[in-house]
Amino acid sequence: MYDLKIVGGTVVDGSGGQRFDGDVAVRDGRVVAVGECPEPAARTLDARGALVTPGWVDIHTHYDGQVSWDEELAPSSIHGVTTVAMGNCGVGFAPVEPHDRQRLVELMEGVEDIPGSALSEGIRWGWRSFPEYMEALDRMPHAIDFVCQVPHDALRVFVMGERALATESATEEDVARMREVLREALLAGAAGFSTGRSDNHRSARGEATPASEAAGRELAGIAAAFVGLRHGVLQAVSDFDILTGDERFHPEFDLLEEMVAASGGHAMSVSTMQRDHSPEQWRWILERAERCRARVRRALPGRRPRHRRDAPGSRRRSTRSWASRATRRSATCRSRSACGGCATPSSRRA
Repeated sequence: MYDLKIVGGTVVDGSGGQRFDGDVAVRDGRVVAVGECPEPAARTLDARGALVTPGWVDIHTHYDGQVSWDEELAPSSIHGVTTVAMGNCGVGFAPVEPHDRQRLVELMEGVEDIPGSALSEGIRWGWRSFPEYMEALDRMPHAIDFVCQVPHDALRVFVMGERALATESATEEDVARMREVLREALLAGAAGFSTGRSDNHRSARGEATPASEAAGRELAGIAAAFVGLRHGVLQAVSDFDILTGDERFHPEFDLLEEMVAASGGHAMSVSTMQRDHSPEQWRWILERAERCRARVRRALPGRRPRHRRDAPGSRRRSTRSWASRATRRSATCRSRSACGGCATPSSRRA
């Protein structure tokens, strides 16, 4: 007997296949059948006229502050999102020293246009390190799942303090310490690391973000924290020095590839959009990503494709397949070789 059966809906299972009319059955919190579900159920939900889909995975959100006080994470939770990735664009609220809290609030306010008053009044500060931040969030109930990325700006401020300015280069000791703090967070369960290189991103005071001009040496040195780990993604938002000129695109993209190579080949997500100053830039991002994928295929001729389907109707399959479909325009490299890297563009506004 099923606990729940959703009947009469149009199923879009996220595998890339055609939609179809069918039922979905749930037992013990897991999807156990899709299509024909012959057993009776304790509860039946009539979905005629509606789409039945796996939960959406939103890979680019900024709930880093809201998640500390709001268990619903609206509006995502009311739009069918069941998992969000936070800590994008290099901005967030951990790690942090108590005296730098307001600085991080002003960064988030300026970069993402989230009212500083709401953040200052709402955030339930109770952490210093990134593992402590995740533990604080785990103590709260939440309606949907979330994953946390370590933001470069917060990491730079935590390690460099008042020297964490866009115009200030990190020393070798600074880079080593940032790598150490990131590694600690990854081992504690952080999903990845994000950096922001957009000239449009400014603090509430109009200042450039701390990591916006970080040198390749710093980016690669921090990314080395991923080496040897089986999980973790890199995330970057960049306008590739668009106001300077299109000739800056490839040197800037090279920096991102160097990060991936230094990480041991972990996947990278790069936000993309059509920009007025360079309307073809999004195509260049996709082209560079595809070239990276081609290098990986040549380097790993015996690599087996990942199967999309597990047991029919299993929850694991649905979630994973939906993530694949949600990023169907992406180009992803997960090679452990220093092949030159990859990028996974997201069509989400940074």
